[in-house]
Amino acid sequence: MHLRTLICFFMACAMALAADVTGKWTFSVETSAGSGTPSFTFVQKGSLLTGTYQGAVGEAPLKGTVEGDKIEFVVTTGSGELRYSGTITGAATMEGKADYPEIGAATWKAAKDK
Repeated sequence: MHLRTLICFFMACAMALAADVTGKWTFSVETSAGSGTPSFTFVQKGSLLTGTYQGAVGEAPLKGTVEGDKIEFVVTTGSGELRYSGTITGAATMEGKADYPEIGAATWKAAKDK
């Protein structure tokens, strides 16, 4: 009986820690070619993530996942895929790394718009 209670407790904790990033976010991105501030609108349903990117390459769709405090998504543009991965650090903050097809590696920080 104690094992079942313990399992339920840990499952409840995991669900409480699951982040919901739905909404508009402003990113600060640093690359070897310079910096930028693209915006993202995320729609999260469970662990699945969809939405749109708006930035230097125009507007493009995105797809990804959120697992606990980890976020990963890909923006599909005419020039290739922009790949983002990171950690949700608070209810309105996250940070991570990105890989751009023609530029290479980047770092980013993001804040949820109010």
